[in-house]
Amino acid sequence: MWAYVLVFVASLIVDVIPFVGPPAWIVMVFFQMRYGLNIWTVLACGVPGSALGRYIYSKYIPYLSNRIIKQEKNQDVQFVGSKLNHNRWRTRTFAFFYTLMPLPSTPLFTAAGIGKVNAWNIIPSFLLGKFISDALMVTAGDYVAKNATSILEGIISWKSISAAVLGILLVMIFLFIDWRTLLQEKKLRLQFRIWK
Repeated sequence: MWAYVLVFVASLIVDVIPFVGPPAWIVMVFFQMRYGLNIWTVLACGVPGSALGRYIYSKYIPYLSNRIIKQEKNQDVQFVGSKLNHNRWRTRTFAFFYTLMPLPSTPLFTAAGIGKVNAWNIIPSFLLGKFISDALMVTAGDYVAKNATSILEGIISWKSISAAVLGILLVMIFLFIDWRTLLQEKKLRLQFRIWK
């Protein structure tokens, strides 16, 4: 039973950190293999831990962004957040499909947190999408993890590095777009001077 608590806590921790870290499904595979845990119970513990981690992250990231990003850029992202808060179903649908893709969820919750999007508009969709995508990843990970050589080769690969780079690029693209100009004037304008 305590191993399932570890799955929950570890999944929460990796999804609370503000940098691109290991995905929660890797943590789930590790504990599942290490302690011979039931895959479905691992998912039932790990996915809510991951969701709680992302919820906490979305609550503290605005304070972090206020310290490192210019006030006008924070206001720009908050403007986008206000637009997303008005159309809950579109936000929920986007969050669901986003979590089905093999993309890090850090950019999604960074944008939601800085934009002050109500996290409860995203969390249910995140839980559903994350359970589906993590079920695929944990099941595949269980198969691959039985071969220790495959694990070591898969941790640092071009895929894991490209996923980390893609996650960082998505956050940067979101931050560098002048959202007010795009949404109000329908013109794409980039603003690179966002740091304090």
